[in-house]
Amino acid sequence: MFRQFFEIMKRYLGPYRKYLVWSVVLNVVSQLLNVFSFVVLIPILNILFEIDRKTYTYMEWTWSIGDMSTVIKNNGYALVQALMNHRGAFATLLLMGTALVLMTGLKTLCYFASSAVIVPMRSGVVKDIRMQVYRKVLRLPLAFFNAERRGDIVARMSADVQQVETSITSSIDMMIKNPIAIVICFATMIFVSWQLTLFVLVFIPLAGWVMGKVSRKLKGQSQLTQSLWGDILSQLDETLGGLRIVKAFIAEQKMEKRFEDVNMRYRDTFNSMSIRQASAHPMSEFMGTLIIVIVLCFGGWLILRGTEIMDASTFIYYMVILYSVINPLKELSKASYQIPLGLASMDRIDFILQADNPIKELDSPEPLDDFTDKVELRDVSFHYQEGVDVLKHIDLTIPKGKTVALVGQSGSGKSTLVDLIPRYHDVSAGTLYIDGKDVRSVSIQQLRSLIGNVNQEAILFNDTFYNNITFGVENATMEQVVEAAKIANAHDFIMESENGYDTMIGDRGGRLSGGQRQRLSIARAILKNPPILILDEATSALDTESEHLVQEALDRLMKSRTTVAIAHRLSTIRHADIIHVLHEGRIVESGQHDELIAKNGYYKRLYDMQQL
Repeated sequence: MFRQFFEIMKRYLGPYRKYLVWSVVLNVVSQLLNVFSFVVLIPILNILFEIDRKTYTYMEWTWSIGDMSTVIKNNGYALVQALMNHRGAFATLLLMGTALVLMTGLKTLCYFASSAVIVPMRSGVVKDIRMQVYRKVLRLPLAFFNAERRGDIVARMSADVQQVETSITSSIDMMIKNPIAIVICFATMIFVSWQLTLFVLVFIPLAGWVMGKVSRKLKGQSQLTQSLWGDILSQLDETLGGLRIVKAFIAEQKMEKRFEDVNMRYRDTFNSMSIRQASAHPMSEFMGTLIIVIVLCFGGWLILRGTEIMDASTFIYYMVILYSVINPLKELSKASYQIPLGLASMDRIDFILQADNPIKELDSPEPLDDFTDKVELRDVSFHYQEGVDVLKHIDLTIPKGKTVALVGQSGSGKSTLVDLIPRYHDVSAGTLYIDGKDVRSVSIQQLRSLIGNVNQEAILFNDTFYNNITFGVENATMEQVVEAAKIANAHDFIMESENGYDTMIGDRGGRLSGGQRQRLSIARAILKNPPILILDEATSALDTESEHLVQEALDRLMKSRTTVAIAHRLSTIRHADIIHVLHEGRIVESGQHDELIAKNGYYKRLYDMQQL
């Protein structure tokens, strides 16, 4: 568990090393002050209250390990005796008490500062993870999202990242502060009495094993909990997207039951995980108290028997240091309960971060600055799943300046074919060329800059009219935006809105009609001014009036451009330069409208069905 934790931290702590260094330094100073602040208790107890009546004189310092303890103890006692002789007992007590207060104040200041410098590192790591996930999502191919539930992806980007912040980054402070405290306190305990410390070390691993056994199951429970949270978000997304259908089919109770089932499973799993996590504090509290009582009894027994391991005042100091090490051990056990939760979420996040992107780009791609000749598909086949071809041996040429239409029944592969041109997917077999260059050998950015899209569903953002039209176009002037909107028959309804081009259009353009949304997406394509235009059933979902306005805008957009149009309504493409009919992934007919009608084949049957 801790190994995985440190591997994750190694991935993200690089830019924040200075905060880590400062935290280590401040924690070391804080713990040293903690140890030395209570040293003053020993001479006070021994001399001030006349437990020890020996006379101490200053000894020369020695660096010998064996003599160091004796020299430190002797000179400390000598200093206290000298103060008592010159200042009196009460003044010495006040002076030593003041020293204790000052050292404690400095200790707590360093303790606070060590936690404060960690905050930018914690927030920075979470920010970097969130940006890394978002960046990866933007660059993954469309096929990835076809295979995964949107709600689960949202859960990984939100709830799982939040869990990492709560569990892992909050543990960074613990994983720095507590080991330092444990090492310094144990070093002090060994220095005071290695025999008694050896006795203590027998019980601490046992306590750690007991608490670790409980924490091991937390990671699996957390993964299940986050997965169920993804289910909840998926169902919520489906409900909001299909609310009209739910109401139309009076399926409110059915959807409520589905949601209740997954919500109950999430609750039960979350309760089990939370109860196990909540047991960390009482268990560590009990084990810590048990260790202190055992050491207290054993050490007290040795002192009462008159052994020379240590005197009573030193034993009190030893117990103070032991008590100081118990709390870091409890905090460390708390971290051992929190970290598995974050590790489980990090595994889910890594599912996205480590997802393979089959759309590869060459280190030195061929230039593709403009479109001058043709788009060509040579013996192209494509499949989403191995062995199930969606497109089969497609040979197709799209000359510059021509309008090429694709028609066919649903599922025939039309949308898949046009998705190959901008490399939303790569061909499974064969080659796709633009101006004689394999699209896999050119820059993706340059390739897609040459292509404009108008889809059946207008993709808009919760932003202003202006920002939606200029989406993906840098440095567009207001005059250019207005001109694009006028060509798309969108200017009039934009100006009728409350703030004109600065009006917010709502989530996915929810404040607009279908025709208005489509005309807005056409205006965006016009502003981009691409040489290649892909129309994916751009008018199929519109009423007659809206279709007329949109078709008029499309006709203006298509002028002097190479256009690939997928058509549901054959009337919209009857004037295309060439029409290709797809059936079960193959091109079965090609020609102009009249030619295809005369062949009395697939196209004729489709046309006749629409005339009924």
